Amino acid sequence: MTASLIAAEKRFYHGLVHHGLIIPLGVDGVFGRGAVFEEVVRGFSQLITTEAADQNAEALHFPPVIPRRLLEQSGFLASFPHLAGTVFSFEGTDAEHRELQHAVDDGADWSTHQTMTDVALASAACYPVYATSRGVLPAAGKVVDVSSYCFRREPSQDPVRLQSFRMRELVCLGAPGDVLNWRAAWIERSAALLESVGLAVKVVTAADPFFGRAGRLLAANQKELELKLEFVVPISAEERPTAVMSLNYHQEHFSSKFDIYTEPGVRAHTACLGFGLERIAMALFKRHGFDPSAWPFQIRSKLCPSRC
Repeated sequence: MTASLIAAEKRFYHGLVHHGLIIPLGVDGVFGRGAVFEEVVRGFSQLITTEAADQNAEALHFPPVIPRRLLEQSGFLASFPHLAGTVFSFEGTDAEHRELQHAVDDGADWSTHQTMTDVALASAACYPVYATSRGVLPAAGKVVDVSSYCFRREPSQDPVRLQSFRMRELVCLGAPGDVLNWRAAWIERSAALLESVGLAVKVVTAADPFFGRAGRLLAANQKELELKLEFVVPISAEERPTAVMSLNYHQEHFSSKFDIYTEPGVRAHTACLGFGLERIAMALFKRHGFDPSAWPFQIRSKLCPSRC
């Protein structure tokens, strides 16, 4: 990374902190959020709700933890073991607790005093949707509007790269042609939604950060088939745009793992549109300034009417 990129990230970070938009907690990629930041997140989330009103989507909300078995079934650990987070807890005796506390007091490694639980941190908001959609779908398929806190273990000093973040997703499940048509329509609709709040968006073919040598082949195939599109805008640095949304076409990946069908014996296809709410908010602060009361009226009236 160049010195100018590092300097740009630091300037943006310090601006967010100075204006009380994010609150540092001492770990890269883990922040509190101030009231103004949260108002902008709520405002944009409402715009998503309005835009998606014609989808007749089932609205679901899931916690930031999921069954560990679901993480295993999803295939996430096969492709992204470096990003996953699992939950460990203490289940020992009084004597073992004293050993744990001694390790904590001494600044030693106390992880050996914990064991893996049956829950993991949610790595994507959409995973529970597939697990709860087993069986045969309605004839027209379905769309689910789902939200959750998610976790990805990728600490960074770039403030837009969060380890804990909120994801709002629209998930489409159905016949291949229907899912592809839905995906094509939302490429335009998503770009228009971002542009309506003043963000200069570019849609690019992308690949997930698969792990290892085999992962590089998967990424190449994903890009070749254009299965993943990212909507990027300048945030921390103008010369390195950041993905604030992604549109992923999974084909039969999840339906084969979770037994989802359009009719008996015919596997469904799935696609998801993910909105990174914190990143979108940061993109708005970058584009319009750290004080929403100074934003153009048509923007702040949509996103933070209390500042009008």
